[in-house]
Amino acid sequence: MYIVTQFSMFMVNKPGVLAQVLGEFARAKINIIAITMMDSVEHGVMRVVFAAPQRAKEVLLKLNMPYNETEVLCVTLTNKSGALAAVAEKLAKNHINISYAYCTAGAKGGRTTGVLKVADVKKAMRVLRKESPGLQQDHKRDSKSHPVVRRSRSSRK
Repeated sequence: MYIVTQFSMFMVNKPGVLAQVLGEFARAKINIIAITMMDSVEHGVMRVVFAAPQRAKEVLLKLNMPYNETEVLCVTLTNKSGALAAVAEKLAKNHINISYAYCTAGAKGGRTTGVLKVADVKKAMRVLRKESPGLQQDHKRDSKSHPVVRRSRSSRK
């Protein structure tokens, strides 16, 4: 479980816009951890969690694309029915509202990542840690001040 920055990008709803934006992230080699897309007649809103948020911000500025940044809670879940429901029930029991949520198709070890927009992410983390001792924790991403550092293959042995 960890807190990340989610980007909400507002774009015109017409052919090629999504392809152009995603292409820019691909050329910059910025991996997408989770993504969801909402549309209306005039515009679309794409919510994305990136592996490299600072680099993603640079791409968005280059594209001159309007966006917002929001802290969201990422929870690693087993990829089975009821996993997200259990988290939602624990948060509801503690009066923590979920504004919206979406999940990845899969993550490490056959798991999935749930992305939750809640009013108080730190309180939600405390509640879930207290009531779900078995919930997988990713301590490397708990704080923005501790970046994830990748080691070379030779140093991993």
